Amino acid sequence: MVFKIRVTLSGIKGFFRVYHVNGATTLYTLHKQLRSDLEFPQDQLIMFKGLDFEGAVVGRWGLFDLGSGTVDQVSLEKAIKAGTDSFVYFYDVTNKKSVNIQVEGEAEGVKVLPDFPVLAETKGPNPIEFENGYVAFEDLPDTQRHLPGEEEDFDDEDLDEEEEEEDEDGKEIYDDQEQ
Repeated sequence: MVFKIRVTLSGIKGFFRVYHVNGATTLYTLHKQLRSDLEFPQDQLIMFKGLDFEGAVVGRWGLFDLGSGTVDQVSLEKAIKAGTDSFVYFYDVTNKKSVNIQVEGEAEGVKVLPDFPVLAETKGPNPIEFENGYVAFEDLPDTQRHLPGEEEDFDDEDLDEEEEEEDEDGKEIYDDQEQ
């Protein structure tokens, strides 16, 4: 069976990745593909926290056995059969850096895949760019959403208020050169 999974960042609309993953693929193989595609650091401890549809923890899988097995022993299909509806994938456990992985069901029209995830859709830069201050258009406040060349919506009253400057004592400031 081939599953469709969506990788997202909490609170960020400008990023996602969609993968088609063979059910027999281990969480370790999924980790290696995500680390490669999303440019995660290679020298960090990792963990998959499996959640059911209500958000309750189903299992935790890491490089070491955290009680549910290790990532190289658990396939995606096995985690789903255990009740996992989504994962929080910690790519840097120490600094609590993670992405969300939602299992969206079977991939339509995909019959057989190799034992590694295949990237099907992509949007936005890698997560490190969001840490460095990148803001996607979708994530901007409504007041800042306009394309280059579009006129901004503002009132003429706002313009008048900016032109009239006042000194600290409340008196208007005039330029001696103005008449």
